Amino acid sequence: MNKKIRFVTVFALLAALCPLFGQAQEIQTAENYFDGVSDRYSKIQDYTAGIVISREETVMRGELNYKQPNMLRIDFQEPEEQVLVTDGELLTIYIPKYEVIMEQKLKRKSQAGMAGLASEEGLTILKKNYGVAFLTGPGAVPLEEGSEEMVVQLKLTSRSTAEGFRQIIISVGGNGLIRRITGVTLGYEELNFDFLDIKVNQNIPDTRFQYDSPPYANVYQNFLYDTDE
Repeated sequence: MNKKIRFVTVFALLAALCPLFGQAQEIQTAENYFDGVSDRYSKIQDYTAGIVISREETVMRGELNYKQPNMLRIDFQEPEEQVLVTDGELLTIYIPKYEVIMEQKLKRKSQAGMAGLASEEGLTILKKNYGVAFLTGPGAVPLEEGSEEMVVQLKLTSRSTAEGFRQIIISVGGNGLIRRITGVTLGYEELNFDFLDIKVNQNIPDTRFQYDSPPYANVYQNFLYDTDE
C-alpha cells in the first residue's frame, strides 16, 4: 500500500470515528450529573420549601427553611406545632404532645437528618460515603407510578455498614433541585423526604434559626450521643 492510499485510508477511518468520539464526550455519567446538582446547590444561599416526611403509615408535614452552611428549621403542621431547628451548632426538637424539648450539641459538619442532605454540604458528605449511579438511566422518568412529574433518579449505595442508610435514591426535578430523597435503612424500611414549592435565595435572616423554648417543657440534653466536652 503506497503512502497516498494509506493516508486516504487513515483519513477515512478518522472521519468515520469522529461522530463516535463526539457521542462519547456527550455521554452523561451519574457522577457528572451528581456534581452538576452539587454545583447548583453551591449557588444557593438559602431556600424555603414545603416538606413531607413519610415512613410506612406515618406522615409529617411542615415548612422548611435552610441557610448555608448548615442552618435548618422545620415548623410542622403535622404534628401540630412540633419544631426541629438547628443553627449548625445546636439541634433542638420540640414535641408539644409530650411537652418535651430534646437538645443535641452537634459535632462539626453534622447534618440534621436527611432534610439536611438537600444542600451543598450534605451532597458533599453523600459523595464521600456513597457510590453514585443512575437508578434506571440518565433520562427523566415519572416521580412515581402514574405521576406526570418527571425527574432524574440517582441511586447512592453505602460504602460502609456504619452509614444509617444502605441506599439513598435522590430524585432531581427539571430545575436541578432535589424533589425527593428516599432512604432505605439497614432494616430495609423506606423513609421519604419530599420537597415542594422550593424558593431559593430568599434572604432568610439568621434569627429564623433561633428558637425560644417554652419554659414549661422538660429539656433532655444530648439525646443522640455524648459530647466530648
